[in-house]
Amino acid sequence: MRHRNATFKVGRTSSHVRCLLANLLKALIDNERIETTVTKAKELRRHADRMITLAKRNDLSSRRQAISKMMIQFNRLNSKEARAVKGGNTECYNTDRRVLSKLFDTLGPRFLNREGGYTRIVRIGKRVGDNAETCVIEYLSE
Repeated sequence: MRHRNATFKVGRTSSHVRCLLANLLKALIDNERIETTVTKAKELRRHADRMITLAKRNDLSSRRQAISKMMIQFNRLNSKEARAVKGGNTECYNTDRRVLSKLFDTLGPRFLNREGGYTRIVRIGKRVGDNAETCVIEYLSE
């Protein structure tokens, strides 16, 4: 029995779990739909819904909390890239910056009138290699 055990371990160290969830979060926000195992998806749902709640608040504190949770790193821009960004071209940004802007600029306003339940998990069957139960986790299209 797993009474009062709310941690997600799955045979990994705590730092590995933190990196795994950060990468899953970034992939889910970037693509809005990913395929993973059911165990990972159930844990990811908790964190993905909290990210939307932070995006709905949309203040400096919530941005910093999202950066910390997703382990976002900002690459330094050289002078040529900085001029391009001032002109409106954001192609030189790494994917972490784009994920953060997508979270706060598109996903947050999309769910502004919804009180919770921002994700959906759909089971799709067993994986061929190890027979693990797989599913698709996605943000609702509201």
